[in-house]
Amino acid sequence: MPTDPDEVFAGVPDAFGRLWTPHRMAYIKGQGRPSGPGADEDCPFDRAPTLSDEDGLIVARGSLVYVVLNRYPYNAGHLLVVPYRHVADYTDLTAEETAEFASCTQHAIRALRQASGPHGFNIGINLGSVAGAGIAAHLHQHVVPRWGGDTNFMPVVGRTRVLPQLLADTRKLLADAWLAVLARGDDPPEPPGALR
Repeated sequence: MPTDPDEVFAGVPDAFGRLWTPHRMAYIKGQGRPSGPGADEDCPFDRAPTLSDEDGLIVARGSLVYVVLNRYPYNAGHLLVVPYRHVADYTDLTAEETAEFASCTQHAIRALRQASGPHGFNIGINLGSVAGAGIAAHLHQHVVPRWGGDTNFMPVVGRTRVLPQLLADTRKLLADAWLAVLARGDDPPEPPGALR
């Protein structure tokens, strides 16, 4: 009978390595998702603005909209543009909210360009659960920076995303870049050569 723990507990050896990501279990189990569609049903997008910027991973705050890092990002720097008001549908935004939503999206792109020089972006809204919204009860828009070659075997084969920076460090980098963009005014940097 084997006494080496690797022999006892390892199971049948195979050709696969293991990358343990226990922090993802919260996402898999749906922790932090609202219990229902109402604003008072534990919505993380209602909770985030009540926290400090560091604890809530907030990059920037406007008067009607804020920008936050995605806790489960597709890529490093994956931002969400979120109205403070708990609404599920884009058509429910007021004209003022829509204008600030668009302006914050532009600033997010500029801040990401300054901070990390992505080659492109995926920008979009998933309206409703069937459209892919993880939190359908509170509208949010994704701003995902992309680089040539950023799709590799890890998410495709390993179903694991590799992120080169801790969320707190990414938040600080982008918050500083956001302030630099605002200080510069509406004179955005040139997009990388891949976008020209």
